Amino acid sequence: MSTSTSMEPLSARIPSDLYLWLAQLQVDGATTNSDKLRVLLGQLKRQHDGAFDHVAALSWCRDLVARLRDSLARLELAEGRHSEVLQQLLDHSCHTMALLISAQPDSSAAAAQLENALLRRSFALTESLLRQATTAEASAFDPQVVHKHLPTTLQLAQAITLLKGAQHHG
Repeated sequence: MSTSTSMEPLSARIPSDLYLWLAQLQVDGATTNSDKLRVLLGQLKRQHDGAFDHVAALSWCRDLVARLRDSLARLELAEGRHSEVLQQLLDHSCHTMALLISAQPDSSAAAAQLENALLRRSFALTESLLRQATTAEASAFDPQVVHKHLPTTLQLAQAITLLKGAQHHG
């Protein structure tokens, strides 16, 4: 909150189960119920604003996975291990959700642009996962996770290559 922002009082009656939930809820940077409401309303505003703006939607999506990111950071610190695979998946998921949340195509051309952006992101994820498959072990908590899921993708890629070759020669 900006120091120039005036604070306005808000009074509301809420059901006791919601009050108990709020009282027990852990919210970063908030200790009192008033603090929690300010933080939660700020998050709700970012969520609403994200419906109209890709960057705001991306920020909101990153907020949603902040606990996971923090947990992974603690785990990486404790174990001295890092998962590029998980980081790539988190990044991809946030960007994809931001595209979906902020999109409001009003024409076929706009829908085609959204489609293109989503596929560009999806293929970028596929390429980064395939890069992880170029070594015996992926940079992941389970070093074999990429190789476990790779066979069907390779079969499809080989089939596409054969079909493209047949079309080119036929």
